[in-house]
Amino acid sequence: MTNQEIRQLSDEELIAKIEEAKAELFNLKFSQATGNLEKPSRIRELRKLVARMKTILRERELSEK
Repeated sequence: MTNQEIRQLSDEELIAKIEEAKAELFNLKFSQATGNLEKPSRIRELRKLVARMKTILRERELSEK
């Protein structure tokens, strides 16, 4: 998901996407701990995606003030 696509989402959709990504990240970390992780790079991708989405949410909060 690109920054442009993220910016087109509403705040509610963005929050839902963040929660969804965090849940997937938790499952991947659990798989890694048990040794069943197929694609370790996905953890890094999700962490960065969550950070980008949170950054965009924060930008919107600051621009409203």
